[in-house]
Amino acid sequence: MTDKIITEQTGDIARIIFNQPEKRNAVSLEMWEAVEAAMTKFAADDSVRILILSGAGGKAFVSGADISKFETERASKEAVAHYNATTKRVYDMVEAFPKPTIAQIDGFCVGGGVALSLCCDLRICGENSAFAIPAAKLGLGYGFPGINRLVAVVGPSFAKEIFFTARRFDAEEARIMGLVNRVVPADKVAETADETAKMIAANAPMTVNSVKFIVGQTVLPESERDLAACDAKVKECFDSQDYIEGRKAFMEKRKPNFVGA
Repeated sequence: MTDKIITEQTGDIARIIFNQPEKRNAVSLEMWEAVEAAMTKFAADDSVRILILSGAGGKAFVSGADISKFETERASKEAVAHYNATTKRVYDMVEAFPKPTIAQIDGFCVGGGVALSLCCDLRICGENSAFAIPAAKLGLGYGFPGINRLVAVVGPSFAKEIFFTARRFDAEEARIMGLVNRVVPADKVAETADETAKMIAANAPMTVNSVKFIVGQTVLPESERDLAACDAKVKECFDSQDYIEGRKAFMEKRKPNFVGA
């Protein structure tokens, strides 16, 4: 594991922090591999109810690939294929993570940072945040999965504007497009992300996780949707001890204590 990826857990809230602030948290291959390992660990840990992804330093979430590593990590066709396969696995893992995820966006969120944030369920940013996908300024090709995620969040027209212009969008523009859920003062981003995470973690995890799964099914082509799995997850909620606890707590006018079973 590299020290450029920090993992933490406080109670039922886990965190993955991109820790290369001197490069606006640009990501190298070893960092992607460390994130993959952390995602695997947190996905299997029942004590984790929600995951926050953030960048160290307060000036950037993730600013894309670490270009200084290209000569060692992406110098050949084979190396490029390996790098791309690794990043695809990580994006897919974040999107398919079985528990809610929050992108805590401080400052710059560029290229791969935007792609990563789109894999998260919620995006909270500061008023000083800025977003861009500069692929058209670099002559890069951009594959279907990433564009599809962007279209699913902001719609076709804004997705085209983001890519066609390759310009920088401020936080208010991102909010109008629907690229972020909330814009808060720059010094309140971490606090807001933490409060939101605590609010979600206090709710019934089986309900929350089933809704995440079912929402994911709604954006698939109709022929690919697993409606039986959706129905099974709903049934699991009604068959759970948490459903009994939720009803009792409501009647007794107290806060429920959900255990995820």
